[in-house]
Amino acid sequence: MTTAQTQELDVQPTPLALLLLGREADPRSERGVECPGDLPSPSDPDLVARARAAKEKLGDKVFVLGHHYQRDEVIQFADVTGDSFKLARDAAARPEAEYIVFCGVHFMAESADILTSDEQKVVLPDLAAGCSMADMATAEQVAECWDVLTEAGIAEQVVPVSYMNSSADIKAFTGKHGGTICTSSNAERALDWAFEQGEKVLFLPDQHLGRNTAVRDMGMSLEDCVVYNPHRPNGGLTAEELRAAKMILWRGHCSVHGRFSLDSVNDVRERIPGVNVLVHPECRHEVVAAADCVGSTEYIIKALEAAPAGSKWAIGTELNLVRRLANRFAPEGKEIVFLDKTVCFCSTMNRIDLPHLVWALESLAEGTLVNRIEVDKETETYAKLALERMLALP
Repeated sequence: MTTAQTQELDVQPTPLALLLLGREADPRSERGVECPGDLPSPSDPDLVARARAAKEKLGDKVFVLGHHYQRDEVIQFADVTGDSFKLARDAAARPEAEYIVFCGVHFMAESADILTSDEQKVVLPDLAAGCSMADMATAEQVAECWDVLTEAGIAEQVVPVSYMNSSADIKAFTGKHGGTICTSSNAERALDWAFEQGEKVLFLPDQHLGRNTAVRDMGMSLEDCVVYNPHRPNGGLTAEELRAAKMILWRGHCSVHGRFSLDSVNDVRERIPGVNVLVHPECRHEVVAAADCVGSTEYIIKALEAAPAGSKWAIGTELNLVRRLANRFAPEGKEIVFLDKTVCFCSTMNRIDLPHLVWALESLAEGTLVNRIEVDKETETYAKLALERMLALP
């Protein structure tokens, strides 16, 4: 539909529609905004040399973080690699680095800004590198959810627990309401702590990690869990359902891990006899229940490091990492395949490519600060409070 036709029908596009069409900008959104500047051509044969030269010119002033799901062309320039929280802590441990270039996504760069000093500047090479999961819970939606819990008479019994894969706004909400952050590695410890503080948990924004931790690891039943849908009145739940639940799961998911199905597991077992299925806890509950091993990104890497030569593995996580691990362990005779037949990268993570990294590094080397991610002080205060509660977990 053209703009003229829209005007004739007196239809006003929503802010979200305009954002998705690239006609508006929202720096606080995980969907990102237009990237300023003139990017080098992706066909430039000198991109690797240019990135290396700019990084060498910056010296100790720059510290490059590379998330496990990044492309190989980018990860080769990372000073450290890891998951989102490990990288944010690594950045905080390098106070001499003036610039933290985070090759990851928006919420990760926010976490790095929260944990680093005011003197350090966090840069995201492409502002459009966001996270669909983090976008599934906005500050306004979560505030409305809390009103629903208040009207049901249970808000005082509820402790929010937010996954690291959430925006700074959601982390701040969590801190302000007495909750904590968790990672996929310590979700059980975080929930144990939360149930010591209250009778119920509001788990944001990934329903699968919350459900898998509660049911698989802590012995709760599926009936103890309800799903709050922010797009339905009262979350699509009655007050009675909310009062009866122990786990109130936000209706969010990872677009990569959520695609794996029970059919994927059954199919790979038929194709590769003796295969070990190893999946991330962001996968659906039925996938996790059918897998041989379940764990975080770091767990997956360590499991494959410890695996015997000749063993076969089907991995349910992001393809860049799976492919990198397959190449790494092939000389040891370990067969590693992607769990699903359909290739699936994290599309937003893959926005950080070599042209964007070169542009960011060269800009910094020339004294121009670009794409800075900066969390406002009030948000930072409450978000850091929630993160500190996580760090204090036993």
